[in-house]
Amino acid sequence: MPRIPARWAAAAAGGAAALALLTLSACTGQPVTATSGGTAQAGADTGRTYALVVHAVPGDAFWDVVKSGAQAAGALYGSTVTYQGDPDVQKQSQLIETAIADNVDGIIVSMANPDGLSGALADAVAADIPIITINSGAEESAALGALTHVGQGEYLAGQGAGTKLTEAGAKKVLCVIHEAGNAGLEDRCAGAADTLDGSMTNLQVDIANLADAQNTIKSALLADPTIDGVLTLNSAVGVAAAQAQVEAGSDAQIGTFDVSADVTRLIADGSILFAVDQQPYLQGYLPVSFFELFYTNGNVVGGSQPVYSGPGFVTKENAGQVATFAGLGTR
Repeated sequence: MPRIPARWAAAAAGGAAALALLTLSACTGQPVTATSGGTAQAGADTGRTYALVVHAVPGDAFWDVVKSGAQAAGALYGSTVTYQGDPDVQKQSQLIETAIADNVDGIIVSMANPDGLSGALADAVAADIPIITINSGAEESAALGALTHVGQGEYLAGQGAGTKLTEAGAKKVLCVIHEAGNAGLEDRCAGAADTLDGSMTNLQVDIANLADAQNTIKSALLADPTIDGVLTLNSAVGVAAAQAQVEAGSDAQIGTFDVSADVTRLIADGSILFAVDQQPYLQGYLPVSFFELFYTNGNVVGGSQPVYSGPGFVTKENAGQVATFAGLGTR
């Protein structure tokens, strides 16, 4: 069973009083919104604040979608969502410690480096602040005190990508890792290698320098013309790989993880074969909703197991539909 923070006991008790007011409102026809602490006011904000702390590189559009989802849920429930990110695990830990000092009502955290964040998360547990992990670190989430995890099964998603590349006839594939030490990315490549009917080699690039990443992929394709597939693990790197393939004069087929307006356009015109969609909007939206569901109704979601936001696959058949939402910044 997940660890239930003591601060939620008061919220649950308050919820009973709020329920009585809601019942009264049903009889009188007056709109009443329940809030924590057993009070209820028409249209009032909850006063709750949630901290979203991720391992984002500045400018990474993926995390903009996560943030949009969290803030949309916050606006719906009348709670505040703060957003901060840093790819350096020590700095990310410091951001968590700041959230603890601010006595937020919940922390939503991505765990590309679970070991590196374990101390800060232990401090959150000790401070009785509930945690939900997202994106990376599903396997370590419960052990570090989180209520649940929202994301995709990374190894499973990789297996799906490997199957897609095999169906396309790829035999010699590069798997492009854009964040050194990110266990989730390594799991994606391992899963793809597991189902690929051929060989796979990992290639390291730096997402903070996309021009250099593109040149690195291009150089690899020029050095070995037998490479017939490239799997990238980020939408911006996928776009860079598609350009590198053109510049190298290669026939390698490109698959990528994650969706953007550019990726859906390149899928539609055949430059990218597919994208693995982990629905980052949900990774922001659902944790805020899960926190609010407990504070207002005592619900605990997940049953000690991850809640999967993916994987799904965007291909030429459905790229147009997804592109509409990607253009809005929600996919």
